[in-house]
Amino acid sequence: MGLSAYDVLAAAREHGFELAGIAAVDSAATDFPRYRDWVDQGYAGRMGYLTDHRADIRRDPRQLLPSVRSILCVGKLYNRAIDSGSPSIAKYAQGEDYHHFMRRDLERMVALLGEREAFEARICVDTAPLLERSLARQAGLGWIGKNTCLINQQQGSWFLLAEVLLSLDLTPNAEPPPDRCGSCTRCIDACPTQAIVPDAAGGWPDGADGWTLDASACISYFTIELKGSIPEAYRSQMGNNIFGCDICQDVCPWNRRAPETAAPEFFTISGASLEDLLNLDAPRFRLQFEKTPVSRARYAGFLRNVLIAAGNSGDQRLREPVRRILESASEEIVREHASWALARLDGRNPGSSGSER
Repeated sequence: MGLSAYDVLAAAREHGFELAGIAAVDSAATDFPRYRDWVDQGYAGRMGYLTDHRADIRRDPRQLLPSVRSILCVGKLYNRAIDSGSPSIAKYAQGEDYHHFMRRDLERMVALLGEREAFEARICVDTAPLLERSLARQAGLGWIGKNTCLINQQQGSWFLLAEVLLSLDLTPNAEPPPDRCGSCTRCIDACPTQAIVPDAAGGWPDGADGWTLDASACISYFTIELKGSIPEAYRSQMGNNIFGCDICQDVCPWNRRAPETAAPEFFTISGASLEDLLNLDAPRFRLQFEKTPVSRARYAGFLRNVLIAAGNSGDQRLREPVRRILESASEEIVREHASWALARLDGRNPGSSGSER
């Protein structure tokens, strides 16, 4: 007897994925027009991988695996308690790089299922051009909230998503869960940079209506994706966020009772002060963060982020470390943000002229 949807979903849960569901192959096309509109609005910023020649692949997963007949969608819980007094690194990034260990676990799952029935599969962990949230929604994992995160009614939104394209003909989820955000606007109101904006496309089909994410104004985009200078207009609003941002999830009522993960992979980074991070040189940065998502920012980008947090802190003890960086850094982007941070700590308008005291 061949593998059923029940067999595949059970295997996914046995391999550590708290959420699992089956989406139909054609379900990706449902939200594709909304994705195209989002790109046309310029909300992708400089993230070329979202707007390049691979964009149309998101309409049809068969371009990734011609034999695909169903899609397994999974969610990995990463919620954990963190020290709110430390410089803020998004929860998902405080452990090992999820691309690696989620792929490892999915490869093990596919190998085990393959012992029961031969099939073709392609594993996608946030790197293939797929509309992951749309597929997860169609697979029944949750609805798309106003903050554009996938929200599961029982477990909240602290999930990393992945997919396995399968040549198996599995019964998909009957229909997506209904939107349960209602009239709540806490995520919209809490966003420091007002990155959650009215959606000209009219919202997700049967999901949260009227709102989308302008990624080009999002703190996560600034601290992770943007490789150049962070616009001055946003720097003072970034607070102590040095890699990613969890604010719109922190305030979500559906996360009040969200479970916490016990997976050791999410407990790699220990708390460090801004002063510690300002004194971190490139070799020690690589040693401390090389196996985590934080390495994606690279040393100069990470130091840029830390300097903004230092400037926003008002902590005069950071003035000398910032000055030292301003005087010694070889990268222009680091010197620019060090100058801004020093001006903030001195109580001056960072955009004004004047010699450093």
